[in-house]
Amino acid sequence: MATNRMPSLYIAHGGGPCFFMDPPAGYPHLWDRLAAHLKDLAATLPREPKAILAISGHWEEPVVTVNSGTQPPMLFDYYGFPPHTYQLSYPAPGSPEVAARVLEALQAAGIPGASNAVRGFDHGIFVPFLLAFPEARIPVVQLSLHRGLGARDHLTIGQALEELRDENILIVGSGMSFHNLRAMFMDDPRLTQASQAFDDWLTEAATAPPAGRHTHLAEWTTAPYAEFCHPRPEHLIPLMVAAGAGGADPGIRDYSDMLIGKAVSGFRFG
Repeated sequence: MATNRMPSLYIAHGGGPCFFMDPPAGYPHLWDRLAAHLKDLAATLPREPKAILAISGHWEEPVVTVNSGTQPPMLFDYYGFPPHTYQLSYPAPGSPEVAARVLEALQAAGIPGASNAVRGFDHGIFVPFLLAFPEARIPVVQLSLHRGLGARDHLTIGQALEELRDENILIVGSGMSFHNLRAMFMDDPRLTQASQAFDDWLTEAATAPPAGRHTHLAEWTTAPYAEFCHPRPEHLIPLMVAAGAGGADPGIRDYSDMLIGKAVSGFRFG
């Protein structure tokens, strides 16, 4: 098993521009542990990546699409936040060469792909990356989800991209392992129990031996309280890409927290 290749990651990206504004009243340290985890992320890598391939829960297309722009702009896809959060900047370059390599890997696996040279970085990318890679010098290429949001399909997409890890490309799926916005700010022990039951299942699935990992994750809707934790699965599906790209490498949970009584985890493969 390779030990010096880039890992693939599934990170939590928080809520909107959460790290750059005052936390909600009554929760002064809500985002502290997640912020610390993201700030420490680069130090856990075997070396600085040549590029980052990022998959956010905030971009869906009918065909899997890669951002091929040379200097992606900012895409402020959140609403109702303080004015200064619309002045954030993450000037990391894109990489048409890496984008082309991503399409090549997808097409070799029989997965149709497309490119988009004008789309900007959405907040699932620039918000966590401002903490994880603040110098913004590593090229970032964003890949969309397929609009069907099928877990098995995205595990297959991840499998097609695994070889990029041997080319010093870091694969990062960015979402939230709990994403019921209606319930997020309800401090209710029944909701805590539900989120913990799902998180326990998800952790067991993501850290299962690689031979069974895909089978478990593909059937995530059978997990306890799955549809409560994810009324729509777009923030969970980036995990499938990261897990698929994990190949035969073991999975570990490298982040765990309770956010207003909701269990949230992050995972690393390799």
